[in-house]
Amino acid sequence: MNKTININLGGIFFHIDEVAYQKLKRYLDAIRKSLSDDPQGRDEIITDIEHRIGEILSERITNDRQVVNENDIDEITKIMGKPEDYLVDEELFNDEPKARKSISTKKLFRDGDDKFLGGVCSGLAHYVGIDVIWMRIIWLVLLFGFGIGFLVYPLLWILIPQAETTAEKLQMKGEPVNIDNIERKIREELSNVTSKVKDGVNNVAETVKSSEFQNKAKSGFQDLVDTLGKIILAILQVIGKFIGAILILIAVLTLLGLIFGAFSWGSFEVLGFREGFVHYPEFIYNHILPPWLLIIFIFIAIGIPFVVLFMLGLKILSNNIKSFSTTTKLSLLGVWIIALLGLGFAAINFATQTSSNGVFNTTKEINITAQDTLKVKIIADENLSNKREFRKRYDTEIVYDNTIQKLYSTKINVDIKPTDNNTGYLKIRKSSEGNNRLNANNTAESIEYQFELTNNNLLLNGYFLSDIENQLKSQEVDITIYLPVNSILYLDKSTRTFLDDVDNIQNIYDGDMPKHYYKMQEDGLKCLDCDPSIFSESYRNKENHFKLNIDENGVKIKVKNGAKKANIKIDEHGIIIN
Repeated sequence: MNKTININLGGIFFHIDEVAYQKLKRYLDAIRKSLSDDPQGRDEIITDIEHRIGEILSERITNDRQVVNENDIDEITKIMGKPEDYLVDEELFNDEPKARKSISTKKLFRDGDDKFLGGVCSGLAHYVGIDVIWMRIIWLVLLFGFGIGFLVYPLLWILIPQAETTAEKLQMKGEPVNIDNIERKIREELSNVTSKVKDGVNNVAETVKSSEFQNKAKSGFQDLVDTLGKIILAILQVIGKFIGAILILIAVLTLLGLIFGAFSWGSFEVLGFREGFVHYPEFIYNHILPPWLLIIFIFIAIGIPFVVLFMLGLKILSNNIKSFSTTTKLSLLGVWIIALLGLGFAAINFATQTSSNGVFNTTKEINITAQDTLKVKIIADENLSNKREFRKRYDTEIVYDNTIQKLYSTKINVDIKPTDNNTGYLKIRKSSEGNNRLNANNTAESIEYQFELTNNNLLLNGYFLSDIENQLKSQEVDITIYLPVNSILYLDKSTRTFLDDVDNIQNIYDGDMPKHYYKMQEDGLKCLDCDPSIFSESYRNKENHFKLNIDENGVKIKVKNGAKKANIKIDEHGIIIN
């Protein structure tokens, strides 16, 4: 039969038998003895260890009458670890296993040592396992983005306890609560307290010297200003981290786009497989420098600034990121300047490629006389372009003509004018740009355009082909159909987008002219079967008017309705109607 003793561990009362009490006392004495060489913080360490032992025993004791026995103390020493590293007499623990067993259980607390408003963010960051700055960013998004943070944060502040003891601080970070960690944590805190005390003493001394105790404490207003300053500083830090993340995202996306573009545009050229594999941007063609070299210059000129931007974003997020060495910086700067000079030379060369305008005119007679009817139609080649709708466009397209890459364009302008000749004719004007007038004229002449006249049916190609290197030389084809007076013209619906300000006496818009017959007159075409509603308002007013004139000679009335006219005169002689 053993006697029981009442003890107090960490503010908790226990019933313990005498043998277990003696063993627990020897255990604590051994720990105290191991700390005797350095008494700083010894009592606080022992107090925290007793608190931890009390917590463990309270979990094992199911009711107030249960007595702590020797087995419970053995389990305590297994969890807390035996102090064999602290000059302890090993005979006290001969019956314990040699292996140290410690339990690491992470618990949610508020971190009072790294708090801004209550320590909720820092406590959650420890519990989740992320940096506290990201947790604060998340809460800022919840506060200002969704608004729910204003309700949840104060609630968590109230419900989550603050880590007060050393054991709670270890549990908050998921570290094992044993003798080693408790001693280490307390010594760290004591070291911080010592430095703060020294700084405080120095500050007090300075205050005493300068103000002679005129201000013994900060005023409430000063506390408010300090708190607001901390809030503003924290917000600026969060904004800075957010800006750093945005810079990294922009830099990474840009660099990935450059890498993809460089491989898409330049790799086949380097390997010698240009045709059929890759379509370069328009400014690459017809250049003195090879396309792959221009691609490298573009990649370097854009990529190096974004590499620097990427490093800047990393340094904003973390102060541990090292900058480039001086040699690396100078090397990148030199390569970047070389790329800029190369692109500058390329820009000058490109500008000279379109400095002059050139034309090439051809005239073809078409056998259309004054009484003939000419039908005009615009045709396409469906095997060339993949556009669904055939119409005039101002962009270009790269197509294959018998396995050869060529430039495809539908910039065709069609105009119709009268001629004094007995037969009609067709004038084709090709235009282009070049580095000088002669080259521009030769480039214009090389434009491939065709038409066909069969049984008074004029079939005009709605496209032309050119060399692929002429993309930015503003090439186009202007076609003017000259018809003798009194000849008849029919415009097919395919001509609607290709007509270019065709003169007609009824001022009909180009888009309304197709699908009608016209008669050529000296001042332009006249529609023979159009609805008058498509005529211009000025023409309708000119064709239909009513004029009334009253004076001393009587009344004169003139009425005109198209080709019909009527004149009425009333005077002393009576009424005269013509």
